[in-house]
Amino acid sequence: MKRKYISLPIVVVLSAIGFLYYTTVFVVIDEWLGLSTSPGLMNAIVFTFLVAMSTVTYGVAIARDPGHIPASFMPDIEDAESPIHEIKRKGGDLRYCQKCSHYKPPRAHHCRVCKRCVLRMDHHCVWINNCVGHANYKIFFVFVLYSVASCIYATVLLVGSAAHDVQMDNEQSGGSFKTSVIIAGVLLVPLTLALSILLGWHIYLTLHNKTTIEYHEGVRAMWLAEKVGNIYRHPYDVGAYENLVSVLGPSILCWIFPTSSHIGSGIRFRTSYDNSVPVSSMSR
Repeated sequence: MKRKYISLPIVVVLSAIGFLYYTTVFVVIDEWLGLSTSPGLMNAIVFTFLVAMSTVTYGVAIARDPGHIPASFMPDIEDAESPIHEIKRKGGDLRYCQKCSHYKPPRAHHCRVCKRCVLRMDHHCVWINNCVGHANYKIFFVFVLYSVASCIYATVLLVGSAAHDVQMDNEQSGGSFKTSVIIAGVLLVPLTLALSILLGWHIYLTLHNKTTIEYHEGVRAMWLAEKVGNIYRHPYDVGAYENLVSVLGPSILCWIFPTSSHIGSGIRFRTSYDNSVPVSSMSR
């Protein structure tokens, strides 16, 4: 199915980015510090960089395929290098997608919106009109990171400008300036809060090498393990630093850049079996 890249939520996001950028740079910074001054120009350049990175990574997250299962994929249960073969909850058979008519590799799931299976699927995001999966997860993560940084920066500038106006009893600003700043503030406060929570959530998931789907599956698996006196451990959790490296890349310097050449095929992932650590459960 051919995917449409433009949707109403995407238009809303791009419109919000444009409005907040214009208001922050050409209203708040210009009226407060002046774009011709060194402080004003420096703040405008930094904020422009953050917004540019947010916009670029947002576009890539929209356009990049989240990861499709190769038509030739077939699980090999005798492959010693693949210690994990996920099975159905009922019956114990290898996971097979009836809608796509092929087997599913570990961590792959079928998206009802995209109408296909996605490698290492995290969730379907209406704001990018795309799934967040193996091939675009880091891009999505970096987009949220730059968006939070942009919102916090804009909020600090807005608050600083408002405090300066109050202190100086500045009555020179016209009604359009005040209105645009109020609208920007009304947008920034909930947006910053929501994006910060989202970033915190995905930092947690990344540190544990989980997807959103795997987190919810893990809650159930943990409950079932505790019923029989075992301790559940997520099989793909190989340690906080190694988890970060597997998702964000081998170099710390590249973690904040939208590169993803390190991610591999998405068919097989490193597990705690590779570290000779019991995976699904350990006896108390």
